[in-house]
Amino acid sequence: MNKFDSSKVPDYMEWAACKDKKFLVIGAGQGIGRQVSHALAAAGAKLICVDINPELAEYVAGEVNGIAWSGDMTLRQDVERLLIESIDKLGRVDGFVDIVGIAAWADLLTIDDETWQAQLDINLRHAFLLCQIMAPNMIENGGGTMLFIGSASGISSGPNHAAYASAKAGLMSLMRSIAVEMGPRGIRANSIAPGVVATPRVLSFTSKEQQQMNAENTPLGRVGKPEDIAAAALFFMSNLSGYVSGQTLQIDGGVSAKFPYPVLGS
Repeated sequence: MNKFDSSKVPDYMEWAACKDKKFLVIGAGQGIGRQVSHALAAAGAKLICVDINPELAEYVAGEVNGIAWSGDMTLRQDVERLLIESIDKLGRVDGFVDIVGIAAWADLLTIDDETWQAQLDINLRHAFLLCQIMAPNMIENGGGTMLFIGSASGISSGPNHAAYASAKAGLMSLMRSIAVEMGPRGIRANSIAPGVVATPRVLSFTSKEQQQMNAENTPLGRVGKPEDIAAAALFFMSNLSGYVSGQTLQIDGGVSAKFPYPVLGS
C-alpha cells in the first residue's frame, strides 16, 4: 500500500454544473421559485418554469431563457399534461424542484373541513401527483432528482399551524418514502425546510416590526432570503449531492438550534 493517497480527484466544479439537465421548477413565478430558476439556469440546466399564474411563469422563463408553463398542480390532468408537454419540449425530465405550497393559519379547534383539505391538497397531494406521474419518465431515462420545499413548521410547529404543519410534515415523510422506493430505480429525493424567508408574499403580510422580531430571534441576525434556499437547491439538484437521498436540510439561520428558554444566572 502506498504511503500517499493517489486516488483520482474528481472535477468538483463539473459536479456542481447542471449542463444539459432538463428540470422543472414548480412554483417558479416569484420568491424562492424565481431564485431557484436562476440558480439552475446559471448552472446550465434547461428549464420549464411552472406557475399557476401564466404571467409570472412567462416573466421568469424570459429571465432564464426557459419555457413558461401554467397549470394547477393539485389536478391530476394538469400534471399529466405537464409531463406530456415537457417531453415534447425537452425530450425528457431529469428532475424537478417543487416549491408549491401556501399556509392557512387557523385554530385547531375551529378549522373547517374545507380549509383542512385545501391545505393537504396544496401542500401535500400535489407532490404525490408529481412523483407518481413524473417518476416513470425519469426511470426510463436513467433516474433523476426530486427536491421538495417543506417548512420548519413540518418539523416543529406553532399556534395556528396545525393544518399547514401536518401537510408539510407529510410532505417530508413522502419524500423519504420516495427515496426508499425509487432509489433502486435511480431517483434521489430530498427536501429543504426553510424557516422565515423574506419572499414577496411573506413581506406582503408581515409588518416591519414582525420582520425585525424574526431577525432578532435568528442567531445569524436576519431572516432568510430566497437565494439562501436556491443555493441549497443547486446543491441538491447537482452531482455534488449524488450520494444524498432521503434527507431534509433545515435552513433557518440557526433558529432550530436555539435553547428554547431564556439564559439564566447572568
